[in-house]
Amino acid sequence: MTLVEEEVLEKAKAAKGASLKLGVSPSTARNEALRAITEALLLNMDLILTENQKDVAELKKKDPNSPIIDRLLLNRKRIEETVDGLREVIQLPDALGEIVAGWTTRHGLEIRKVRVPLGVIAVIYEARPNVTIDIVGLAIKSGNAVILRGGSEAINSNKALVRVIKEAIRGLIPEGAIQLIENTDRTLVNRLLELYDYVDVVIPRGSAQLIKFVRENSRIPIIETGAGNVHIFVNHDADLDMATRIIINAKVQRPSVCNAVRKVLVHGSIAQTYLPELVNALRKYHVIVKGCETCRKIEPTIMEAAEADWYEEYMDLTLAVKIVPSVAEAIDHINKYGTHHSDAIITSNIDDANLFASLVDSSTVYVNASTRFTDGNQFGFGAEVGISTQKLHARGPMGLKELTTTKYVVFGNGQVRE
Repeated sequence: MTLVEEEVLEKAKAAKGASLKLGVSPSTARNEALRAITEALLLNMDLILTENQKDVAELKKKDPNSPIIDRLLLNRKRIEETVDGLREVIQLPDALGEIVAGWTTRHGLEIRKVRVPLGVIAVIYEARPNVTIDIVGLAIKSGNAVILRGGSEAINSNKALVRVIKEAIRGLIPEGAIQLIENTDRTLVNRLLELYDYVDVVIPRGSAQLIKFVRENSRIPIIETGAGNVHIFVNHDADLDMATRIIINAKVQRPSVCNAVRKVLVHGSIAQTYLPELVNALRKYHVIVKGCETCRKIEPTIMEAAEADWYEEYMDLTLAVKIVPSVAEAIDHINKYGTHHSDAIITSNIDDANLFASLVDSSTVYVNASTRFTDGNQFGFGAEVGISTQKLHARGPMGLKELTTTKYVVFGNGQVRE
C-alpha cells in the first residue's frame, strides 16, 4: 500500500469513528455547526473566489471552450445562493430519531421504526465546487460523516472550501466528520471503493463515464445519480408559446447542468408549422439544432441527427429534435433513449398528461413546466447531494431524508418466543 493509499484508509477510519458520535449528537449542535459554516463562507468569500479562479484559469488554458467551465465557476451570487440553501437546511425538522411507524404485536412487543443516519457517505464528483457545500451541509444535518473526492479541475476550490468549513466547525461536531481526498491521483478512487468496512454508501455525481466506473468497481453499495438525457415532448394540443418558452429556459439557462433539456419531441400533426417556429426561436440563442429525417424535410437547414445523438447528453447549446406520431411513441422513445432523470410533456389534455406521467420511467416527470426545476433547492430541500435515477433507496433530488435509513427498536418486558 502506498503512502497516499494509506492516507485514504486513515481518513475513512477517522470518518467512521466520527460518524458514530455525530449520529447521536443533538440537533442543536448540528444546526450550530451549519450556522458557523454559513458565516465562515461569507467571511472568507474572497479567499474562496481567488482559489476558484485558479481552477477556472487552468481549465480555460487546457480547453477554452469546455462546457465544464460554467459548472466550475464560483461567484458571489452562487456562493450566496448556496449559503441561503444551507440556511433552509437549518430550518428543516431534524430527521434523526423520527418514528416512521410504530405498533404493538400480539406478544406485547412495542416496535418502533426509527430514522437513523446512513453512517459514512463517500461522494465522488466532478467540476462543481458548490456541491461541496451542499454535501457537507446535508451530511452534518443528517448526522453522517462524509468523504469528499472532487474532481482534479476543482481541487483548489475544494481545498479552500473544506479548510474554511473545518475551521468553522472545530469543536462543534466530532473531529474527522468531514474528510477531503486532496490527492488527485485517479487510482485513489479505486482504493476508496474497496473500503466497505468503513464506508456505508458511495454516491457518484458527474459524467456517465464516472458513474459507470463507480458502478462497475465499487465493493460498497452505491446510489447512482445518472446522466441527464432530458426530453420535452410537445403534444398536438400544446400551448405553443408556452412550449417555446419552456424549451428555451430548459436549454439555454444553464446548458451544462443535468436538468437541462437535450432532446425535444414534437407531435407530427403540428410539426409542419411549429418546427420552423421553434428552430428560429432557438437560433436567437445560438442553439445548434439537429433533427430526424422528417424534421430535415420540414426545416432543411438543421443538421442531421445520427442514432448516437439520441443517446447523447449534450453539455453545450446543442439540441436534437424528433417528430413522433403520438404520445405513446414519445413515451417509448424516452424510455429507450433517456436516462431516467427528468422529462416533460407540454399539453392541454389531462388524459395524455396522466398517461405520460404514469409511463415515463424517470425520477421526475413534468407537465407544462421546465425540467430545470429538478433540484433539491427548488424542491424545498435547501440543498441536494444529487439526483438519483435508480429505484432503490432514493429517487430524484436527494435531500435530508434521503441520507437516512431506518432501524427497528423493539421494547419488551421479558417476552421469549415459543
